[in-house]
This record gives sequence, C-alpha cells and structure tokens, in this order.
Amino acid sequence: MSATARCLEAMEGPGSGSSRFLLFPGKEHRTSVTAAEFKKWLKQFDADGDGRISRRELREAIGHRGAWFASVKAWCAVRRADMDRNGFVDDCEMESLVEFAENELGFLISKEPTPDGRNHCRW
Repeated sequence: MSATARCLEAMEGPGSGSSRFLLFPGKEHRTSVTAAEFKKWLKQFDADGDGRISRRELREAIGHRGAWFASVKAWCAVRRADMDRNGFVDDCEMESLVEFAENELGFLISKEPTPDGRNHCRW
C-alpha cells in the first residue's frame, strides 16, 4: 500500500481503499525531471522565501500541476517527509518529498549523486 493510500485510509477509515484507483493517474503520465529540476520547480512555490516548503505551498504546487485532491496529497506528503514534525519540509527532508513525488505525483525523478556518492541533503 502506498503512502498516500495509507494517509487516505487514516483520514477516511479502514476499508475505503477503493478510491485509490480513481484519484491517482497511472505511470503513463509521468514527467521526467532531475532532482535539481524538481527542486527548482518546487522553489517557485516558496511564497515566503524561507527555503522550506509548507503544506500550503506544496498544495499550490500540486494544484498547479493539475492534480486532483491537492490538499490531501500535500497533507500526506508533508506528513511523510517532515521528520522533525515542524510542519515544513526543509533541505534535509527533501529526499522523502522527492520519493513521494515520484511515487504519488507522477514525476520520474533521476537522482544525481553527490561527489562522495551519497544522495542526502544536496539541494
């Protein structure tokens, strides 16, 4: 079960998983970008310029992409990515948001390794 399906089940209650097939498009509609391009695209929705992505800002980004239920998807994404539970996705938590975007929002994101070969906090 995907992260969004778990979030929807938590919000709607158990046994409501049939809506998953109606809410999210298949992989045939994916947009291919690099992690740097995804972050650059996401930064344009950072309304207050603090370098972090709030649930409201992420909702705007998801809605701009034309996805249905942007509020629910943004809530699920921030809940999953926000490790320190401050309500924002910052640079070090961005990897989880990239993973969510790839699995749930229709992005195909190629990861760019850092010079030391690791993929963490490189934004």
